[in-house]
Amino acid sequence: MKCPSAAFISTALPRMCGIATFTNYIASSVSTISGMPLEQNPKVKIVALHNPAQSLRYKNEVEFIIRQVQKRDYIEAADFLNISPVDVVCIQHEFGIFGGDDGRYILDLLDNLRKPTVTTFHTILQTPTPGQKEVLTKVAEYSNYVIVIAEKAKKMLKEIYGVDESKIVHIYHGVPDVPFMDPNFYKDQFNFEGKKVLLTFGLISPGKGIENAIDAVALLKDKYPQLIYVILGATHPEVKRQTGESYRLSLQKRAEDQGIKDRVYFFDRFVSDEQLIEFLLMADYYITPYPHKEQISSGTLSFALGCGKAIVSTPYWYAEELLGDGRGLLAEFNNPKDMAEKLERFLSSEVEYTQVRKKAYQFGRKMVWREIAHQYANTFQMAVERGAPVRSSKKPATALIVPELNLEHLLRMTDDTGIYQHCIYSAPWREHGYTTDDNARALRFIMRYYGQYKDESVLPLAYTYLSFIQSSFNPQKKRFRNGFSYDRKWLDEIGSEDCQGRVLAALADTLVLAPNPSMACLAKELFDSALESLSSFISPRAWAWVIMATDRYLKKFGGAREVRELRDRISLKLIESFEKNATEDWLWCENTLTYDNARLCKALIVAGLVTDKGEKVKLGLDSLRWLLKIQTNPVTGNLSIIGNDEWYKKGGIKSQFDQQPLEVAALLSACHEAYKTTKEKEWLDEMKRCFSWFLGANDLNVPLYDFSTKGCCDGLTASGVSLNQGAESTLSWLGAILRMNEEGL
Repeated sequence: MKCPSAAFISTALPRMCGIATFTNYIASSVSTISGMPLEQNPKVKIVALHNPAQSLRYKNEVEFIIRQVQKRDYIEAADFLNISPVDVVCIQHEFGIFGGDDGRYILDLLDNLRKPTVTTFHTILQTPTPGQKEVLTKVAEYSNYVIVIAEKAKKMLKEIYGVDESKIVHIYHGVPDVPFMDPNFYKDQFNFEGKKVLLTFGLISPGKGIENAIDAVALLKDKYPQLIYVILGATHPEVKRQTGESYRLSLQKRAEDQGIKDRVYFFDRFVSDEQLIEFLLMADYYITPYPHKEQISSGTLSFALGCGKAIVSTPYWYAEELLGDGRGLLAEFNNPKDMAEKLERFLSSEVEYTQVRKKAYQFGRKMVWREIAHQYANTFQMAVERGAPVRSSKKPATALIVPELNLEHLLRMTDDTGIYQHCIYSAPWREHGYTTDDNARALRFIMRYYGQYKDESVLPLAYTYLSFIQSSFNPQKKRFRNGFSYDRKWLDEIGSEDCQGRVLAALADTLVLAPNPSMACLAKELFDSALESLSSFISPRAWAWVIMATDRYLKKFGGAREVRELRDRISLKLIESFEKNATEDWLWCENTLTYDNARLCKALIVAGLVTDKGEKVKLGLDSLRWLLKIQTNPVTGNLSIIGNDEWYKKGGIKSQFDQQPLEVAALLSACHEAYKTTKEKEWLDEMKRCFSWFLGANDLNVPLYDFSTKGCCDGLTASGVSLNQGAESTLSWLGAILRMNEEGL
């Protein structure tokens, strides 16, 4: 059989990931159809989704690497595949392996891909969030065919996601091709002669119900002393990163408390294919004790069935389908007693044990990898015959080039106290010390950066900025101080209202995006301590920060009554101030436009969303359009920001200089909020126009970003660009890149 050349987009070995293992099997099996091993076959390649936090060395079959959290990499991968000789692209879809909310960065790849596409869905949710539903639906729309591992998934895709039934193909998970053997043949290799072996394998993590299986074995310990339980697999890397081996240790403690410490064996390692098959062939029984029904596939269950094991499983969707017609026994969820009763049926009846094994093995023969590979090859051929689906958008002929996000200057400006306020050129200016304002900006950026890229190397910076903010809190005043000298002395008792709001926004981001409960607890404690003083604020900019901070807080703790009431109360204040003061030719809440103006527009959009059922959103959008219009050079069309010499008074003349990056970053942020709220393309265009200001599309036609130092100049003056590269300007630039990357611009 001829197989079209294919590129698989997936995680890849040696990454410890079930999708990576699956892809290695299916790619190797497809490659075998053409008579060549995978590592030598130019017609079968892998595009690897890479976690930059892991140092991995890929094999020859990995032809291209996508950094999981870098949106531009997905577009570059599409460009690479478009000019490559592959006939078809096969995506292994699992929400968690792609970057962006709900893994939506894969849509950027698909939107730019011009090759026939086949997607395997490894997870299909019965009650998806709106974002998950949108992503999966669009992936299916962009694909010629979608492959599901369970029959039930076909109905779910059709009824829940509206996928055309004609493009859904059911292909089982593959299994190894092994003989039907007596388990005793392999037991001596493990010193398990004379034992009855129950096996579970896979990456170990909470939520797999292993504790229930341990309890079930404990219930059988007296009647069946020969029964042992083997738990094979390394701790899931993400679980290990967050909580170490606490879960595995809790399982060991559970076995000890149940009096079966010597009957539960933990093999803490990620085994090779050959070793895994030996473990499977050695086992008498297999158990998947998953506690939830909503699981549409399981590679471990498939492997056990293919090896002819006597299986006990909870009745999750895939198990119900795979173990039907007597191919295994189903036990109730979270019910060790019922699991024990099902295991005892095998232990007490050699006849039933053997019958179930044979039925499982015979069914598994149609699931061996070579059979699955031929089904994939047939699907690939059908996709090639259909041709690439028509994409909804085309790439522009010329695109804005967004520089790579580089933290070099940020690192240079940060010491063990915090981030310096100013630079003299690109060198930190120590005599000006530090401010809480800038450390809040820095903390907010770093937490958003970490949230987008999951780059753990920046967490020490986050702790430095958070520590600075903690030390700035004045417990008597319930407010944060601002100025801090280089010789480590506070220069004030409390900072401005704007400073308080800015800190609250940084703490809210930290609370939501913290990598661990410890950091989140400190952020929440500081946020809650400062809460009581916020109601008395009179600054509209402070109101804006409070609205955004409280709204962000409620993303984590939606039931926080006091925070919700404060957000709604301040939202009404901001809306009322606009409605009271704005006129047809002056859509603003004050008689002077000063600094950070667009922050109010962004908050007004949020305020409109949370009050009056969103009816006031238009007020925020209109004010933002007006603000952009009056800050546009009528000749060039470039941004011409209000200068801080005299600002811009109602009825007066707008100051042209000094123009500061803070205002442009605020405009870009507000446009981003407008886009997320409306999904209207005009706001993406405005984001690009704002970003271009940093790169020279401004009144002086000079860039403010310094490509050599990786810092941003402090502003445009009448005599030229300021050569100093302070914290506020650099963080404005870095935050702007972050938002551009988030939308793939």
